[in-house]
Amino acid sequence: MATAKSKSARPRHYWLFKSEPESFGFAQFAREGRTFWSGVRNYQARNLLRDAIAVDDGVLVYHSNAEPMAIVGIAKVVKSGYPDHTAFEPKCDYYDADSDPSDPTWFMVDIECVGAMLPPLTREQCKAEPALVDMVLLQRGSRLSVQPVTAEQWLVILRLGKQKETW
Repeated sequence: MATAKSKSARPRHYWLFKSEPESFGFAQFAREGRTFWSGVRNYQARNLLRDAIAVDDGVLVYHSNAEPMAIVGIAKVVKSGYPDHTAFEPKCDYYDADSDPSDPTWFMVDIECVGAMLPPLTREQCKAEPALVDMVLLQRGSRLSVQPVTAEQWLVILRLGKQKETW
């Protein structure tokens, strides 16, 4: 089985980050080139952002609540987990009065745009691929906004999307 290696001693891991195109679409991300991935308010996803996601990991950007739902781009992690400052800003949509800057509840990572998945790889196309049957995204009831992707699934997605890993 093929696996990609990062420049560090730790093997590269892979993730899928969901976003709603009306809130933060891939086109905006591509224009900006880099962003912090904030506003995640689920403890399981928070734990991944805080403890598991690291610099040089690969990210599939997925548009949820869209027609069609699809993997629309590829990114890489450029800064590992740190406190999500939006939790401390009362005027922010992601404000959490219970989150304390001295003991933060919520975390985020920074990601950099690698490129668009052209054309987008739809959920239906992923479901039709036998090698992706166990992908978290495709499991019934799976709603996590940040989820793991295996190295094998990553390579299948790149193949289906006619993409190459370029970093």
